Amino acid sequence: DLVKVFGGSSRPAVNCLNINFYEGQITSFLGHNGAGKTTTMSILTGLYPPTSGTAFINGRDIRTDMDVIRTSLGMCPQYNILFSHLTVEEHIRFYSLLKGRTEEEAEREVEDMLVDLGLPHKRDEEAQNLSGGMQRKLSVAMAFVGGSKVVILDEPTSGVDPYSRRSIWDLLLKYRTGRTVLLSTHHMDEADLLSDRIAIISKGQLYCCGSPLFLKNCFGVGFYLTLVRRMKDMRKLEVICVNQDWPGGAYFVESELQNHSLHFFLRVWVTD
Repeated sequence: DLVKVFGGSSRPAVNCLNINFYEGQITSFLGHNGAGKTTTMSILTGLYPPTSGTAFINGRDIRTDMDVIRTSLGMCPQYNILFSHLTVEEHIRFYSLLKGRTEEEAEREVEDMLVDLGLPHKRDEEAQNLSGGMQRKLSVAMAFVGGSKVVILDEPTSGVDPYSRRSIWDLLLKYRTGRTVLLSTHHMDEADLLSDRIAIISKGQLYCCGSPLFLKNCFGVGFYLTLVRRMKDMRKLEVICVNQDWPGGAYFVESELQNHSLHFFLRVWVTD
């Protein structure tokens, strides 16, 4: 049970958090600003010590084995950590060597990463001259450099345009294989698209956790539909018609007709 209380505050920023993350999966922390997402990630990366409780990464305790954990840990905070006068190529090589890669391995990783980022034409461009979207994409990529097996991303698409956001999504989906990826977001569409599992957090507590499909089935998702009819006795007929197209997917939200309006909730499932 992970707990973090900052000095001068009576309310825990993280309150008895207990959750598992799995290799080969993306787990999203979904919650509003101040929910405790960033604090939890900061504890997992060793930036803050927990007030009580602990966490294990690859079987290592964050309280005692953080130096060992960091050799296979990648992190991208909310803000970009880039060197203004280093080029794109130099960033990738620097972080790769920093994580213990040989010169040959680092060179190979540079070429592969440039292609995956879609930035081979920007390899000699200094970071300060890149667009905001490109800078963010490079920052996210740095978390995967050097063979990081556990990757923690704090709002990786924050402040980028829709095109760059989609590019970052593609990068995450490609690189999740063989890795344990934890990302935070307050965008429900992002969590739905990327995640194998979603953990919903509020006030430092875990409220629910499961696959997007599991959460939808538990809590419902769909569209509200209002049908306006002149005849009150059309109610049963409307339900029959709706259920022909969405078997078991329609039910009344309101038990009484109001101004001859029928209020439905339609569940919608999307399959490959």
